[in-house]
Amino acid sequence: MRGGILGSRTKSTEPAGNDGQDRIEISVLVPFYNEEDNVEPLYRELVEVLEADGRRFELVFVNDGSRDGTTDVLDRLAEADSRVVAIHLVRNFGQTAAMSAAIDQAAGELMVGLDGDRHNDPNDIPEMLEKLNEGFDVVSGWRRDRKDSRSRTLPSQIANWLISRVSGVQLHDYGCSLKVYRRDVIKGVRLYGEMHRFIPIYTKWMGGRVTEMVVNHRPRVAGKSKYGMKRIFKVVLDLLLVRFLDRYLTKPIHFFGGAGLISIGLAFLAGLYALFLKLFEGVSYIETPLPLLSAMGFMIGVLLVLMGILAELIVRTYFEGQDKRTYQVRVIRNGEEA
Repeated sequence: MRGGILGSRTKSTEPAGNDGQDRIEISVLVPFYNEEDNVEPLYRELVEVLEADGRRFELVFVNDGSRDGTTDVLDRLAEADSRVVAIHLVRNFGQTAAMSAAIDQAAGELMVGLDGDRHNDPNDIPEMLEKLNEGFDVVSGWRRDRKDSRSRTLPSQIANWLISRVSGVQLHDYGCSLKVYRRDVIKGVRLYGEMHRFIPIYTKWMGGRVTEMVVNHRPRVAGKSKYGMKRIFKVVLDLLLVRFLDRYLTKPIHFFGGAGLISIGLAFLAGLYALFLKLFEGVSYIETPLPLLSAMGFMIGVLLVLMGILAELIVRTYFEGQDKRTYQVRVIRNGEEA
């Protein structure tokens, strides 16, 4: 049985070759939360599909603080099969945190993410891996024929349209957890909130190639759904944050300072108009809210500019304190990377 909060990896009993045969090629990342009845059937499906594929693989199963028998099932599978990496989180952190834990632990050059509720069909994985070989960095699943009620599919369609418009990355189904990634485009991504669904956006913004493929979507046969309407609001807020980080991570003064200057400008115009009314229309200052709006707008503008300066100091500390670059290099020819 694997001990500790994150568990320890059991070395495979397969013999290591001299030509890299011991290298794990595919890591399958699956978060579970109260999915006791789905763990073992999904394990058997994944093993059948991946053994037929022929490449060396591992199954990184994350127990996201389940309160049913999921823990025992995962430990039993990990004890019986060294290809199963069982990660037990101390409490329920959410799907994004569970996926992040799986990514941190995974060793494969290719990573496959899917849900633990068996909605996703493991038989789609080989075709998605083949699609990745066409030169893509991320292949995202598209549940074109969803087996869900209209009350779930309609909000999802609206959210997908909104995410595509804001991000500029056109995908039909951001909510589909069945995705295939190259290791080098996902290992450096830090996930927060509900941002696991935005990995294709990060990849596209960093110059990667993203595509999608129609996949099978199966009805749930065991357990209960953990999705609700409140997730839509979380996704919208996370989307705004992602867009902000994309445009202003290295230049927050442009956002806060720009908003501050606009506020100061509006305050100035409100003050001028109040003065005009006083001198030419005989309107007293106490008869109009313009002087108050002018004062408040000026103070808000100054605070926004100061916030931008403070954000600049924080960002520079973040990059310089960790020796991070504000750019990413794809390749250097006839040169040496620092």
